[in-house]
Amino acid sequence: MSNQIKKIAILGSTGSIGTQTLEVIKGNGNLFRAFLLTAHSNAGLLISQAIEFLPAYAIICDTGKYLQVKEALAHLPIEVLAGHQAIIDTVTHPDIDVVLTAMVGFAGLEPTIAAIKAGKDIALANKETLVVAGEIVTTLAKQHGVNILPVDSEHSAIFQCLTGEENNPVEKLIITASGGPFRGRSVDFLTGVSREDALKHPNWVMGAKITIDSASLMNKGLEVIEAKWLFNVDADQIDVVVHPQSIIHSMVQFRDGSIKAQMGLPDMKLPIQYALTYPSRIQNDFKRFDFTAYPNLTFEKPDLETFRNLGLAYAALKQGGNMPCIINAANEIAVAGFLTNSIGFLAMSDLIEECMQQIAFVSQPTITDYLNTDKETRIFAQNFIQKLPLKAINY
Repeated sequence: MSNQIKKIAILGSTGSIGTQTLEVIKGNGNLFRAFLLTAHSNAGLLISQAIEFLPAYAIICDTGKYLQVKEALAHLPIEVLAGHQAIIDTVTHPDIDVVLTAMVGFAGLEPTIAAIKAGKDIALANKETLVVAGEIVTTLAKQHGVNILPVDSEHSAIFQCLTGEENNPVEKLIITASGGPFRGRSVDFLTGVSREDALKHPNWVMGAKITIDSASLMNKGLEVIEAKWLFNVDADQIDVVVHPQSIIHSMVQFRDGSIKAQMGLPDMKLPIQYALTYPSRIQNDFKRFDFTAYPNLTFEKPDLETFRNLGLAYAALKQGGNMPCIINAANEIAVAGFLTNSIGFLAMSDLIEECMQQIAFVSQPTITDYLNTDKETRIFAQNFIQKLPLKAINY
């Protein structure tokens, strides 16, 4: 790596990925500086992060909390801004080297596009950006000579396996899934699961939205769609295999049949660090993997009948157009509804499927089409939840 300190914009610094990114930066102050920190509404944590890391900018999306943040940081040389548009405007700052996008959901799309157009490398932890508008985003990245460096552990694993293999065609990508907290459970069991049950992930510590997505296998469906755009493969070249130990993070099979796997303990700081240091690897004090502590690594097929979201995601990818945008928006509303006890676990799939059937399909969408589709789907999904019979709602 060069001796120049990389200035990092962290979009979503108060979330799980954002806080771990700051740990990586803290451990490598000679390599990185947090230049821009943003939060949706967690003003308290944003304030404490800004005091510790002294970014040039701190942005709170919730404009109602602007004065709280502004006053708390008034004694420091930090420019405090508010609102989503402020993020879109500030990611283009000429001093920023890498934009790490860890905002939750569709909200990450417009800032990512703005950063790409400004020539910033993207460390991508917001999979919804490529799920919704993969073709537009990857085309823009090529036009502007920008690297999209995956932060998701699965896509980072594939990215690492492909390094040095640029001239070797890929036969298959194999994305691993832990199976979540409900692996092996029946439909009858899932009828009564609670928010608290679904938030107990066996291997990873993540934010609430991605943890529910993991429990429903929608997270894996979104990763399949993201992989198509990141690695330029077809849907039938992407397999999902359940690997409960979460040690193999994903694999690549080449045309000669050989398979490369990236392995390690489940720790998001490693893919975050690799995205920030690529193409270099740097020393760290992360816990090392011990093969003797894991004498058995097991694999099984995902249960697509019980966990329908993965199949719905494959269907959306194959149909293309704005269909992945529809399932993403529907899923965001479904998860929010489940987290507030407004919809049952299994009814989330019913909601997503209904949106796929009812929202207008656009085969060649523009950014405006994506924005309209997202808005229309959310309204439809909210109305769907409000009309649900009580039996579809769990408490």
